[in-house]
Amino acid sequence: MSTTRRSQGIPARPIKGFTLMELMIVVAIIGILSAIAYPSYTEYVRRGQRAEARTALLEAAQFMQRFYAANDRYDQTRAGAAVALPEYLRQSPPPGGGSARYTIQLADGVSATAYTLQAIPTGSMVGDRCGTFTVNSAGQRNVTGGTATMAECWR
Repeated sequence: MSTTRRSQGIPARPIKGFTLMELMIVVAIIGILSAIAYPSYTEYVRRGQRAEARTALLEAAQFMQRFYAANDRYDQTRAGAAVALPEYLRQSPPPGGGSARYTIQLADGVSATAYTLQAIPTGSMVGDRCGTFTVNSAGQRNVTGGTATMAECWR
């Protein structure tokens, strides 16, 4: 007569592993969390890149104010050479800090008494909701070409 482990009072070995249903539930939960977390993360990264661009734009504005203090005008030096932003102020992040996400440039129409600087999105920031950041010689800030408001982008 053969006896089994149960009939001898020995408990059956527990089954190890996961069922297909348990695995599918875990996959569904991971999918839901990633669908929520990834867009939040990318917006957080973009917000940081926009802050870096605003900083670079304001540094360029400071350069222009120092240029004016040295030359009594924004458009050219006392010797008649046209104004140009230094290389380190022409992109955000600066050269050596990674690929350019914004190009900083003087808008057309720099005069002796006024200028407008632009931070134009490039690379991974093309199509960003804030578009192009601008600041002028009077300190007025604006955004153009985006879907967000100036208050949302310059905060």
